[in-house]
Amino acid sequence: MPKADPYDVLGVPRDASADEIKSAYRRLARRYHPDVNPNDHEAEDKFKEIGEAYGILSDPEKRQRFDQYGLTEDVPQDPFFAGGGGGIGDLFEMFFGSSANSRHRGGARNGDDLRADITLNLGEVLTGVHRDIEVDRLAECGSCNGSGVEGGGKPEVCPTCKGQGQVSTIRQTILGTVRTSIPCSNCRGTGSIITNPCKTCRGRGLVTEHARVAISIPAGVESGVTLHVAGQGNDGLAGGRPGDLYVVIEVAPDQRFQRQGTTLFTHVDLTFAQAALGDTMSLEGLDETVSIEIPAGIQPGERLNAKGAGLPPLHGGRRGDLVIAVNVKIPKKVNEAQVKLIRELAEVSGEQIPSGGGNSGILGGFFKRKK
Repeated sequence: MPKADPYDVLGVPRDASADEIKSAYRRLARRYHPDVNPNDHEAEDKFKEIGEAYGILSDPEKRQRFDQYGLTEDVPQDPFFAGGGGGIGDLFEMFFGSSANSRHRGGARNGDDLRADITLNLGEVLTGVHRDIEVDRLAECGSCNGSGVEGGGKPEVCPTCKGQGQVSTIRQTILGTVRTSIPCSNCRGTGSIITNPCKTCRGRGLVTEHARVAISIPAGVESGVTLHVAGQGNDGLAGGRPGDLYVVIEVAPDQRFQRQGTTLFTHVDLTFAQAALGDTMSLEGLDETVSIEIPAGIQPGERLNAKGAGLPPLHGGRRGDLVIAVNVKIPKKVNEAQVKLIRELAEVSGEQIPSGGGNSGILGGFFKRKK
C-alpha cells in the first residue's frame, strides 16, 4: 500500500487524465529505477511507491474506489509483476519498448532508452570533461518518414481491432462478467497494418544509425554515477517521443593513488636519516607537485596531510586532501663505513650494540671476531 496519497506520489491532480497519469509514472519510474540508481535504497523504495500508486490510478475500478472511499487494500504490493494495470507491460515499455502497451492508438510508440559506458581517469574526475561518445541508435527512416510505408504513405487501419490495438473478450465467472483486453494479434497492438512496406527500413519505420553524442561530465564523479541525456535514445514512431540515453561512469584505477570519496591516499619512502632528522621533499600530486614537510622523528606508518590536493565533491566545494603514509626504508646492504657509523650511533644513543655485521663482508666478520 502506498505510504502517501497516490495522486501526491505521482504529482498529478485528482482530475488527471489516464495519459497524464501514465506520463507522470513513466517520468518518475525512469528517474528512480534501480538500474539508474544502483545501491540507492531510498530510490528503490521510491520506485516501489511510484509503482504502487500507478497500480491504483491506472485501474479505473481501483481509482474509483480510492476516490470514493480511500481504499487500497487489494492493490498488489508490486504492480510491475501483478499482471494488472501498470504491470509488466509498462516495465517493458519503459526499458525495452517491446510491449503492446507501449503502442498507443494510431500506432504511436515511444523510443527505447539506451545505455552507454564511459571510463575516466582521476585527472578527468578532478577537472570534469566534455566527451563525444558514439552510440548505435534507431532513427526515423528518411525514405518513409517513419511510417514504414513505401513512399511515406500512411498505414492502414487494422480491420481486426478497428485501430484500437487491443481486442476484448467477455467471460462469465463466479464473480460476474469479466472483460479482458489483449493486444491485437493481427497488428501486434499498433492499431494499423502495412501492406506495402518501405524497402529501406522493411516496414519498421526506423533504421540503425551511428550517432555521436556530446556529453558534459562534472568533476567529482565516482564509479556507478549515471548521467541522463534526454532524447538521445531511439526515435519514437508515429509521434512517439524519443527515448533517453543513460551514460554509466567507470573510474579507472590509478597506480599512484587510492581513492575514498574526495580523499586520495598514497605513500612515500623515507631514508632513516630523513625520518630521524626531518626533511622537505616534493611529491607528484594529481595535478601539480606537492611540497611536504617531514618532521624529525617521524615513525613508519604515520601519515601526513596535503590539504586540498585530493578531489572535489560532485556538486562543487573544497577539494579533499591527499593523505601520505610514511614508510622508512631499511637498506638491504651496508658497507664497512656504514656499519661503523651505525654501531657508533647505537653506542652514543645508549642502545645495545648489534652483534651482526649486516652484509658488510670483511668488516662484519672482524667485529664478530673482536667481540
